Amino acid sequence: MKRAVTFFVALALAGAAAAQQYPNRTVRVIVPWPPGQATDLAARLVAERLSQALGQPFVADNRPGASGIIGTEAVVKAAPDGYTLLAASSGPISILPILGKPPYEPLKDLAPVSLIAKVPFALVVNPSFPAANAKEFVALVRANPDKYTFSSSGTGATAHLFAELFNSMAQLKARHVPYKGTVPALTDIMNGQIAYAVETVAATGSHVKAGRLKTYGVTTKVRTGALPDAPPLAEAADLPDYDAAAWIGYAAPAGTPLEVRARLAAEIQKALASADVKERFVFLGMDTVSSTPEEMGAFLRREQDRYAAIVRDANIKIEQ
Repeated sequence: MKRAVTFFVALALAGAAAAQQYPNRTVRVIVPWPPGQATDLAARLVAERLSQALGQPFVADNRPGASGIIGTEAVVKAAPDGYTLLAASSGPISILPILGKPPYEPLKDLAPVSLIAKVPFALVVNPSFPAANAKEFVALVRANPDKYTFSSSGTGATAHLFAELFNSMAQLKARHVPYKGTVPALTDIMNGQIAYAVETVAATGSHVKAGRLKTYGVTTKVRTGALPDAPPLAEAADLPDYDAAAWIGYAAPAGTPLEVRARLAAEIQKALASADVKERFVFLGMDTVSSTPEEMGAFLRREQDRYAAIVRDANIKIEQ
C-alpha cells in the first residue's frame, strides 16, 4: 500500500514539474476553418496572448474542410503532449456528431482546455415587418401557422438549430428555407422574400445598425457588447428559458496531461480578463468566456444533450 501511495505521489509531482516546464517549443493550434472565420480570429487572439505569457510561439495552422472534420481529426490523432491544440467550436464538436458520423467522438477523443468565447445570435426581420417588438412578433407568427418563412445558412447549421429552438419554445410553426451560407440567407430577408432568421450578431449587427434589418433581441440571457441595445429574447419574447449561443474554445488530444491543460486554462483566463482583448472580441461580435478544463468538459456534455434534443424534436436530418 505504501509503495502504491509513493508511486502516485511521484507521478503527481512529475506531472506538476512537466507543467512548469511547458512549453519549451512551438505549440501548434490547428484551426479547422479558413483564415478570417470566427473561430480562426478568436483562436489567433488567444494564441497571441499565450505566446506572450508563456514565451513560446503559439502558431495557428489552418486545416479547413469537411465542416471542420479534417482539422479536428488531425488533433485527435496528434500526440497528447500539449504541443498540438484544437481551436474547437460548436459545429464540429457539439452538432456534427449528432447529425452525422465524423471519424471521432469529441467527448472521448478530445481533452477540454478552456472556453474562450460565446457567439450570440439575434432574431432579425426586414425593417417593414409588422411587429413592434418580440412579443408582437411571436403573437403574429403563432396566429398564422406556416404563413411565414425563416432562413438559415443551411440545414443543421447552428442558426437553423437556434431558430428551431426558438420556434419550439414560442410555439411557432413556420417554414424553413435553407441557404448555402449566411450572406444569401440574410440578403433575402433584406429583400423581403424571407420573414426572419436567427443569425449571429457578427453577421447581423452591421445591418441592424445601418437599418437594413430590424432585431427583436439576442439569444443569450444577458445583453451582448456587440449589440448592446438589443434585449435578451428570454425577456423580450417572454421565454425565460431561452438561452443559446455558439461557443469557441481550446481542446487537446485525449490523454494530454491535466496539469498542462490547467496551466493553459489559467493563462487563457488572464488573457481574456484584459480590457483590450474583451474589446477586440466585442468588435468581432463575440463575448469572452473562460473555464477550467473540468468546467469545459461538463459544458460540452450539456451542449451535446441540448443539441440532440433540438435535432430530435425538430426531426432534422441532413443528407449523408
